[in-house]
Amino acid sequence: MANSNKSNRVEVPEAKEALNRFKQEVASELGVPLKDGYNGDLTSRQAGSIGGEMVRKMIKSQEEKMSSGQ
Repeated sequence: MANSNKSNRVEVPEAKEALNRFKQEVASELGVPLKDGYNGDLTSRQAGSIGGEMVRKMIKSQEEKMSSGQ
């Protein structure tokens, strides 16, 4: 995998702060103790649950926009 170091790159730099706020919000909802900076003490399950829930929420939001004709 030649471009593996680019997998976590934010495609729209202006969205980085919004994504960080979204991640913090989801972690809080799930009860995962996410903090600014290094979070290497989280289990794989905890980290994965944050990412998975973020994806679910983004898909749901997009589906709602598509069904309302926006």
